[in-house]
Amino acid sequence: KQWYQRRVAITAGIVYSKTYTTPRRPFEKERLDNELKLIGEFGLRNKREVWRVKYTLAKIRKAARELLTLDDKDPRRLFEGNAILRRLVRIGVLDENRMKLDYVLGLKTEDFLERRLQTQVFKLGLAKSIHHARVLIRQKHIRVRKQVVNIPSYIVRLDAQKHIDIAINSAYGSGREGRVKRKRLRAGAGGDNDEDED
Repeated sequence: KQWYQRRVAITAGIVYSKTYTTPRRPFEKERLDNELKLIGEFGLRNKREVWRVKYTLAKIRKAARELLTLDDKDPRRLFEGNAILRRLVRIGVLDENRMKLDYVLGLKTEDFLERRLQTQVFKLGLAKSIHHARVLIRQKHIRVRKQVVNIPSYIVRLDAQKHIDIAINSAYGSGREGRVKRKRLRAGAGGDNDEDED
């Protein structure tokens, strides 16, 4: 039966890959407190968002550890090591003056969470709070360059950081007013002596 299910999955053209792993010890107090702190600080939806970043970091660190076991002049270490380092510098997790595999092992979950679009929108002052930033992104009020992005976990590259702004057709930008404001304007135009309800 398992063989049949596997074959059905292959023929359907569906490829599943892990995006996160659950912790080995589900009720470890120190880890639970740390995860809750991260969720509050970065305005995450649930623990899975923390686990997803931890899993990404674990894969990068595993690759770096494996490359560190090779010789310094090994062509694989030079090629793959440079690729990892360049990618981490491009997304702004690693500084250009720390481009060594040893520094990759020192990376923390917070370094990656800092690069999320949600965090960047809040840091740039486009939102009043980290939670407000998430709402603005989900409601398509934020663009990166000319592209509207509605994924709060979108990793912002260093070169794109300057181009985060309010979307052109957003009610916060130069687009038309929102539904409630239009309704109030119509009500105001209809009866000028009626007081506006707040």
